[in-house]
Amino acid sequence: MSQSLSTVHDWFSNKGWTPFNWQKTAWKASMEGKSGLLNAPTGSGKTYALFMPAIMRWIEDHPAEFKTRGKNGLQLLWVTPLRALARDLEKAMQSVLNDLEIPWEVQRRTGDVSSSVKQKQKKQMPEVLITTPESLHVLLAQKGYPGRFRNLKSIVVDEWHELIGSKRGTQTELALSRLKGMRKDLQVWGISATIGNLDEALDILSGPDKPDSSVLIKSDLMKKIHVHSVLPDEVEKFPWSGHLGINLLPKVLPILEKKGSTLIFTNTRAQSEIWFRELLEAEPGLAGTIALHHGSLDRSIRNWVEESLHDGTLKTVVCTSSLDLGVDFAPVDTVIQIGSPKGVARFLQRAGRSGHQPDADSTIWFVPTHALELIEAAALKKAVLTGEVESRIPYLKPYDVLIQYLVTLAVSEGFRPDEIFAEVKKTHAYQTLREDEWSWILEFIRSGSKSLTRYDEFQKVEEDGDGVWRVFDRKIARRHRMSIGTIAGDSMLQVRFLKGGTLGRIEEWFISQLQTGDTFWFAGRNLELVRLKDMTVYVRKSKGTSSKVPSYMGGRMSLSSNMSELLREQLQYAISGDTDSIDLKTIEPILEIQRERSILPGKNQFLIEKSWSKEGCHCFFFPFEGRYVHEGLSALIAYRISKITPITFTIAMNDYGFELLSDQDIPIEKALKKNLFSDKNLIRDIMGSLNKTELARRRFREISQIAGLVFTGFPGNYKTGKHLQMSSGLFFDVFMEYEPDNLLLVQAYDEVLQLQLDEARLRKAILRINNQEITVKELDRFSPFAFPIFTDRLRERLSSEKLTDRIMKMKKSLESD
Repeated sequence: MSQSLSTVHDWFSNKGWTPFNWQKTAWKASMEGKSGLLNAPTGSGKTYALFMPAIMRWIEDHPAEFKTRGKNGLQLLWVTPLRALARDLEKAMQSVLNDLEIPWEVQRRTGDVSSSVKQKQKKQMPEVLITTPESLHVLLAQKGYPGRFRNLKSIVVDEWHELIGSKRGTQTELALSRLKGMRKDLQVWGISATIGNLDEALDILSGPDKPDSSVLIKSDLMKKIHVHSVLPDEVEKFPWSGHLGINLLPKVLPILEKKGSTLIFTNTRAQSEIWFRELLEAEPGLAGTIALHHGSLDRSIRNWVEESLHDGTLKTVVCTSSLDLGVDFAPVDTVIQIGSPKGVARFLQRAGRSGHQPDADSTIWFVPTHALELIEAAALKKAVLTGEVESRIPYLKPYDVLIQYLVTLAVSEGFRPDEIFAEVKKTHAYQTLREDEWSWILEFIRSGSKSLTRYDEFQKVEEDGDGVWRVFDRKIARRHRMSIGTIAGDSMLQVRFLKGGTLGRIEEWFISQLQTGDTFWFAGRNLELVRLKDMTVYVRKSKGTSSKVPSYMGGRMSLSSNMSELLREQLQYAISGDTDSIDLKTIEPILEIQRERSILPGKNQFLIEKSWSKEGCHCFFFPFEGRYVHEGLSALIAYRISKITPITFTIAMNDYGFELLSDQDIPIEKALKKNLFSDKNLIRDIMGSLNKTELARRRFREISQIAGLVFTGFPGNYKTGKHLQMSSGLFFDVFMEYEPDNLLLVQAYDEVLQLQLDEARLRKAILRINNQEITVKELDRFSPFAFPIFTDRLRERLSSEKLTDRIMKMKKSLESD
C-alpha cells in the first residue's frame, strides 16, 4: 500500500470508519488521472470520495515535506450551487487536513465572504477553494486570474444534477472550458444524486471531447427510505387545493413529539410562513424549539437556524427548498413533506435529509394538501421502491450567458476570439454554435448590435493592437462585475425594523398591494408596514391577528414528466380496485362519486366533462400532465375551438386537468370532429393561441439582465422592478421593430416554447390523447375531478375567507342527492 493510501486509510480507521468500495474506486480513478462523475446517495460520504485524492496526490508528489510545505497555491477547486453547502464543506475539509497535519488552507469564495478575505485571496490563494458558479466567474473577471489557477490540479462540481438544466449549469460549463483551456491536464469530477440520465450528465460535464478514460462511478449503497402518509379520518368527497393540509396539523404534532429533530418541507415560502404560524398557535410549547428557514430570510437568520439545528438547540424547522441540499444535519431524524413535491428527485432529496449518514435509514411523512394528492403519495412510494427518477434536460445555446461570459473575460485579461471560440465549442451547451452566431455575439458586445450602435454605453468591448478584445472603460467594467450571475428574479425589497435589524427580502409586487398601517406575516412575525423608502420596507411588530402572508411569483410547481406518468398509472390501480395501497384506498369515496356522476377514465380513455352554471358553460379536460403542459394545452384547445366559432374563454388549470369557461355554449363535439387534438401545425397553433409577444417580453426581462443590456443598480441603490421591466420592454420593442433577427429576441421566443410551455411534453401528450377514446360526459353539476380546478379559479379573485365560505356552500349543494 502506498504512503498516501495508507495515510488516508489510517485516518478512516481513527474515525472508526471503513472506506466503501466505491470510494476506493473513485480514489484509484482519480490517482490514475481520470475524470468522471460520482453518483452516490445523500449523506454517504461523497465528499471524502473526491477530496481525499487531492491529499493523496499531494503526499505522492511531496513524500518528505507534505506536512511542512505551506502556501502552495490553489490545488483543488470545489464548485457548489449553494452557499450553505460551502460552510459545511469548509469545516469538514479543514478538519481532515488538521488531523493529518497537512498545512493546507481551505477557504470559501462566495457572496457572503468578507471583502478582506477576498483581498487576501488575490495575493495568496488557499490550497482548496470552495465557491459557487457566480463567484468563479467573478474570479475570471479579475486581472491576473491565470496566475491564480496556475497550480490547479483538479475541479469538483458538487450537486451537478442541481446545475444541469439551468443557466447556472451553462455558466459552470463555460468556466470549466476556460480552466481546461489554461490547464490541459486538469481533472474534472462531478458529484450527482441519482437522476434518469446519469450518462448524459457525464457527457454534459465532460463536453463533446469527453476523454475515453472518463468514468461514471455508482455507489452500491441502497439507502432505505420509509415513506408514511398522514391520512384524514374522513376524506372530503369534493377535494380542493390547500384546504386539507392545515386540517391535518393535529396529526402532525405527535410526529414532532418523537425523539430527535424534524424538518418540515413546504413547496413555497408562503406555505412555510403559514405552517410556522399555525404550529405555534396550535402548540405554544414549541416556542424556542421551532424555527423558520427560507430563501427570503436574512442570511444571518438562516445561519443561526442551520447552526442551531447542528448543535441540537432547535428540534423543528419549517423550511423550503433552501434546505433541500447538503447542510450536513446529523441530528435530523424525520422529514415531513407538506403537499406533493411534484417530482421524485425532489422527494428523495428531501427524504435523504433524515438519517444523513451512510448506514442510517431515512423517514419521511407525506401530508396531502388535498385528498387527490394521495394518488401522488402512492406514486412517490412506488418510485422510491423502483428508483424511477426524472432526467435533467440541459440548456442549449443560451446566448445571454455567453455574452456575459465574454464580457467577463474582456474586463480581466481580455480574450482572443479564435481561441475562446474553440474552447466554447468544446462545451455541451455550445457545441452547435455556428460561426455566424459567434460573429453576431462579438458584434453585439462591441457595438450593441445594429439597433444600438449610436449609444456608447453598449460599445463595451474593443480590440487592442494585438488582436485582444478588452473592456477599457472602468465604469463598464465595474457595472459588469456587479452584474455577474444568471439568477434574475423579481425585484426584492429589504425588510427592516424601524430601530434596525434586517429580517430578509420580500417581493416588490406584494408590498405594492399594501397601504401604510397594513399588517403582514413575514419571518415568523406579525408586522405592520410603516413606510417604504429606497427599496427598503420599514416595519414594526404588530399585535394584530389577521395578516396577509406574502406569496412569491413562480411559487407554484408543476408535475414532472416522470411524476405525471406515475400518477396516471396509480390512478388506474385505484380505478380497478386492484391495490393494497392505503393511500388509494383512502380516496375510494371520491372515486365512487366520480363513477356515479361521470366516469372513471380507463387507460385508453380521455375524459371531457361539460356542465352549466350561473357563470356559463364549463368544459373540463383531464390529461393528468401537470400545470405547465396544461397551460399550453388549454390555450391551444381554446384557440382551435375559437377558429370554429367566435367565442371567448376563461381558463383555469391544476396538475390534473384544465377548464374552459364561456358565457355561450362550447361546441366541443363539433370541435372533436374537426380533429381538435391534431398534432399538425402544432407550434403555429400554440403560438397563435397565446399572446406570444407578451410571453416573450416577460422572458426577455431576464435575458436582458444576464446579457448586460439592463443594469439592476449598485448595492443600496437597486432599481425597482417596474423600472427594470420598462427598460427591458423598451429594448424588446426596439429589437422587434428594427432588428427582428436579434439573437436575444430569438432566444426569448425559444424559451417561451421550450421552457414555459414545454412543447416536447405537450406534443407527447397530444399524441397520447389521439390514441385514446375521447369520452364527453354532460353533467348537471361538477364532478369530484372538476371541483378542485373550479376552486383554483375562484382562488385567483376571492380572499381566503370568502373563498372558504363559497366553497363550503357549493360542497353542500354538490353532496346533496
